[in-house]
Formats: sequence, C-alpha cells, structure tokens
Amino acid sequence: MPYLIETFDKPGSAQLRADNRPDHLEFLRQNASQLLACGAKLDADGVATGSVYIIDVETEEEAKAFLAQDPFSKVGLPGEIKSTSWRKVILDGKAYV
Repeated sequence: MPYLIETFDKPGSAQLRADNRPDHLEFLRQNASQLLACGAKLDADGVATGSVYIIDVETEEEAKAFLAQDPFSKVGLPGEIKSTSWRKVILDGKAYV
C-alpha cells in the first residue's frame, strides 16, 4: 500500500534546502520507480516550506527508511514528518475504484 509522507522544514532553513537541493533531486531521480508523486510544498510567495512524497512500498517502516536516505533528511531539514497509508482512487487520470 502506498504511503503519503509530508515534511515540514525547520524555520529559517531556506539556505539548507537550497544547498542540498541538487543531491535531493538526484536521490529522487535515482529512486523514481518507487515514487508515485513527489514535490515541494510552497507558501503564498512560492517559497518551499516542506515536501510531499507518495511512495509505493509495503510498510510504513519502508517509507520511513526511504525518507531517511533522502539528502534533505540526512542534513536535518525536516522539523516535522507525518506519514499515513494512502489509497489510490485516481492517479494520472486513471480510476482505480
């Protein structure tokens, strides 16, 4: 079952995000086969404030292990992380129900 992971950047961490973004994006490219979707959350000014990952793994432990390998996690960018199982109903214009 896929898992949705939402991260919330620590306050004042815009530079930390910018410095580690190239490694983060490379990690995502290398692991794209496990991701149903992924992207930054933006505030009203278009500034990234965290991320959303929808990862196709069997357990929450696998989802958390995936996130732990992300360069953003390795440098301590997230101040808070939420995860929950996710049921596909519609994805890429295709209905699963």
